Amino acid sequence: MASEPSFTIPARPQRRYPYEGGVEYEGETVFHLRPRPPQDDDSLDTLLQRTLEAGPYRHGDFLNLPMPLYLVRDEETGDVFRVSVRGGAIHFHVLPATGSAGLQALYERFATTWDVEWQVDCETTC
Repeated sequence: MASEPSFTIPARPQRRYPYEGGVEYEGETVFHLRPRPPQDDDSLDTLLQRTLEAGPYRHGDFLNLPMPLYLVRDEETGDVFRVSVRGGAIHFHVLPATGSAGLQALYERFATTWDVEWQVDCETTC
């Protein structure tokens, strides 16, 4: 690859535990991976599932949402993050303790397995 994208995390979300219960996150960093040529969400989800099942990942689609959303743990790096598929893109959602190595490793598996080019953008909100 001529130019590898950077998965440097510019800001991390902060986890809060409200008195009423549950967990909330303040802020967000998401890496958006868009394939070229474009793919539909079902195709991206199928390819994502195949990559996760090949390992070294533990993962689960843990909520009944109108889009695929997985909680992913990379067993080699120890990184945990969420991955979703929506709008023709795969999104890596950074959690407070997510490291760049796990994001980079999953991207590299996509890049070597799928015969597409990837446009990677990072979006951070405070």
